[in-house]
Amino acid sequence: MIRNLIATLLAAFALNAFAAVDANQASRADLETVKGIGPGLSAKILEARKAGAFKSWSDLVDRVGGIGPGNAGRLSQGGLTVAGSAYDGATAPAKTARSGKASSKAGDAAAGDGVKPARAKKAEKTDKPAA
Repeated sequence: MIRNLIATLLAAFALNAFAAVDANQASRADLETVKGIGPGLSAKILEARKAGAFKSWSDLVDRVGGIGPGNAGRLSQGGLTVAGSAYDGATAPAKTARSGKASSKAGDAAAGDGVKPARAKKAEKTDKPAA
């Protein structure tokens, strides 16, 4: 009888630990229960939320520094939701600064034959006059 009671209580606590925390409604303390969200990130989420509710995961990733597509996936697995939905990874936003660099590197590699061009040697300075 006691074992069943203890097992039931432990199961209830375990379910509460995995309860979804919505970024649009959670308090700072609620956000910090999600694995991967500490005081700094919870403050950033709350600050960004002052401008308005997050419409989607893509909106959250765009507006909150420190959350990228990979981090969003981990936070979603930890129980964070945005507007009631989990992160699916298919709607990963492209950050302009990152995507520009990545596409330029990919374009360079695709345009060439995979061989890096040789760097020009710097002209050697000598103090000796030419003879």
